[in-house]
Amino acid sequence: MNTAVARPGSDAGLNPTGAPAGAPPTPRAHPAEGPLDLLRLLDELVTDGLLDAGLAQPLRQRANDPADRRPALVRIAERNWDNAALPGRKLGIEVLTQWLAHKVGLPYLRIDPLSIEVSRVTTVVPYAYATRAKILPVKVTQNEVVIATAEPYLRDWERDLGRALKLEIRRVLANPLDIERYQLEFYALARSVKASETERSKFAAFGSASTLEQLMQLGRAGKLDANDQHVVNIVDWLLQYAFDSRASDIHLEPRREHGNVRFRIDGVLHEVYQIPAPVMAAVTSRIKILGRMDVAEKRKPQDGRIKTRSPQGKEVELRVSSLPTAFGEKLVMRIFDPEVLVKDFGQLGFAADEAAHWRRMIEQPHGIVLVTGPTGSGKTTTLYSSLKQLATPQVNVCTIEDPIEMVDGSFNQMQVQANIDLGFAEGIRALMRQDPDIIMVGEIRDLETAEIAVQAALTGHLVLSTLHTNDAPAAVSRLLDLGVPSYLIKATLLGVVAQRLVRKLCPHCKRAEAVDAARWQEITGGWPLLRPETIYVAVGCLECRETGYLGRVGIYEIMPLTASLKPQITDATDLAALREAALREGMLPLRIAGCRKVAAGETSIEEVLGAAPLVRVD
Repeated sequence: MNTAVARPGSDAGLNPTGAPAGAPPTPRAHPAEGPLDLLRLLDELVTDGLLDAGLAQPLRQRANDPADRRPALVRIAERNWDNAALPGRKLGIEVLTQWLAHKVGLPYLRIDPLSIEVSRVTTVVPYAYATRAKILPVKVTQNEVVIATAEPYLRDWERDLGRALKLEIRRVLANPLDIERYQLEFYALARSVKASETERSKFAAFGSASTLEQLMQLGRAGKLDANDQHVVNIVDWLLQYAFDSRASDIHLEPRREHGNVRFRIDGVLHEVYQIPAPVMAAVTSRIKILGRMDVAEKRKPQDGRIKTRSPQGKEVELRVSSLPTAFGEKLVMRIFDPEVLVKDFGQLGFAADEAAHWRRMIEQPHGIVLVTGPTGSGKTTTLYSSLKQLATPQVNVCTIEDPIEMVDGSFNQMQVQANIDLGFAEGIRALMRQDPDIIMVGEIRDLETAEIAVQAALTGHLVLSTLHTNDAPAAVSRLLDLGVPSYLIKATLLGVVAQRLVRKLCPHCKRAEAVDAARWQEITGGWPLLRPETIYVAVGCLECRETGYLGRVGIYEIMPLTASLKPQITDATDLAALREAALREGMLPLRIAGCRKVAAGETSIEEVLGAAPLVRVD
């Protein structure tokens, strides 16, 4: 994994002083060697026009306070002063660090833990030495070591390491808070992995039975010894970094010699860490314990659930799934952010007209509303957000799910239990006796579930559910294939929404480009959509980890079942004819919904091309 190193101002086109990016640094005189001097930094900020001299006066008077031993940059940043050179921006710690890097002629680095090989960099410099020198190794190659420092005039360590490592030392400047934080976390993780690996290697000679016995020891409540605490630390680290990185899934994949840890961020998997195989087995057991799964059972897939808190104190739920593989159990943890329940339709990606169509469908007193799309397209998020808005004190909302994705006090939620013959069909029958107003069915998979959902709609209930189809009209064809009579579909179906998720362009680095008329015509398939003057393309910066994208947003194809569409639904429905009729009624295809977001500067053409099929207009 490569560490991204950026020059000051490269993410905004200007450095913090307002000079063009890449302008030659202009170092100022500074005491020979020693820590940064607070008074001199304040003078230089005033001289460079970033700070008003009057604002700096109170801090000057306390510059020599013996009780405050924090780095000078941190003491300035906590004041949260306005940046006089760039109105609207603050003199935060990152802006100050970029400014200082430009002044001293060093590359600036925003430390990204996902891009650092923690297991390797922590072997280069001992923890005690790193803390004493206020440095952090961030990259190791065959010829050089990249070291992050927040004190550009402390350089004794550079000579010492150069002699000891016999490698070229390259310095970069990072903010002191990050260096202090990651010193603690990286070295603590490395110690935990090493200690756990050493302990488990004692049992390697006894074969798998002893290893299994040792893992069972790990799982005994209240019996964790000091070495087991290292495994606890590793799991805590994984969860913390997953939350910090906005990951939606954590993958733990065992291999012959080691285990891979990968995070899915904005729909794309990123490799995070490699854990030795014995430690991976212990980590897997620890997670299974937290998820209330059977630690001894390693031959069958299992499901579990973990409820924890993020570093910011928010409650977060994780759904755990285990799968036996050739080299051990593979675990996937799906992270559910409870904040999605409070997102409105605009935040989910609905345009104003799309949100109006969707509200009209879900606010009907009875009928069926379907959300379709492949796995991972955001169907559950759309349903949960909608239910949250519908679940008033005057309404009884019940769900039957497999499994329950997010637990919420506004709903009455029931989980499918296949081992006791409680499937979707049986669950809906039970819910019908619970005086429901709205029923959410996790998925319509078979004829029995579809028939009972139709009966619930006919008897005065609103039913929301999902199907796996490529577009909205195909949902009608899918119901017919399951065996639902066409007259029942016409009587109960209110509408269908097909959706996909596309990555949003990073607002910090996206770049505008002119639109070629022929290219736009090709992308839209001749659809009469106004061609924008410019569109935006992905670039990549430190904020988005060089991907060019930050977050995801939904695109939607909404097909209300209007009176003119119902005659198209017969037992021998022509899907192409139904689609054409829906388009004439005003349905916007997924491709066009995506192109509207391209025109608005929210996403790129490449994202839309990969997510939505082309619908040509003759």
